[in-house]
Amino acid sequence: MDRCFFETMEGELPLQEIRPDCGFLSIFRKVGVVGDSLSSGEFESKDEEGRISYHDMYEYSWPSILARITGAEWHNYSRGGMSAREFLGGYAEKRGYFEKRQCLIVALGTNDLFVYGHPMGSAEDVHPLAPQENPDTFLGNIGRIVSRYKALEPELRFFLIGPMKDGSSLLHDSLVEKATEELGKIARLFSHGYLLDMARYGTIWDEGMRARYGLGYHPNPMGYHAYALMVGNYIDYLIRANMEDFREVPFIGTGLSYGRE
Repeated sequence: MDRCFFETMEGELPLQEIRPDCGFLSIFRKVGVVGDSLSSGEFESKDEEGRISYHDMYEYSWPSILARITGAEWHNYSRGGMSAREFLGGYAEKRGYFEKRQCLIVALGTNDLFVYGHPMGSAEDVHPLAPQENPDTFLGNIGRIVSRYKALEPELRFFLIGPMKDGSSLLHDSLVEKATEELGKIARLFSHGYLLDMARYGTIWDEGMRARYGLGYHPNPMGYHAYALMVGNYIDYLIRANMEDFREVPFIGTGLSYGRE
């Protein structure tokens, strides 16, 4: 047999096929997720006067959905409104969120860039072995987050998720594209790092999508489930496209190794 049907097909693109079980995602048994409201399962409600309030409902979040699909141990370090700066500024430390994991997923950027207006910076801000030298930019802080978890577990596999486009303006979507490009560079600065390019391969979170899958600006329950399947299947694609890098996932954190043949 020239190829196995579990592997990527020639010319296959991420999210070309959506598998309800998310394929090889379940090889990870201990996963950590750093994110904002999209990762915390935030819903919007309105009172009698139309005032909006926001509620993190983690059982509906995409990490919780993937935990149920895979039967694995997922730890959600996210909160509505979270930015990379806040995560590093005592929030994670106080809650004990810096802990060893087989897999880390980082999904930040919307608040950093579009709500708080933090400077984006570039991949050149990231010094993997000297994170204290990273400037206080969005990308510099993403590098510091990865360095912190890598210091705890050097064999950690990690995935950076780029923001989605929303079609609101060319400026917004071009900034999303630029941030995603730089996140890809950061992933390559470290060992075992990968990018989920939602700007190119994900959906556009525009008014039409929000009408069907949203509850205000944030997703509704079906929207969170759909995004969970996107994340899970994208990671499955990356595993299938890079099988050699994931063959020793069970040994992460154990000190064991099979070595190269």
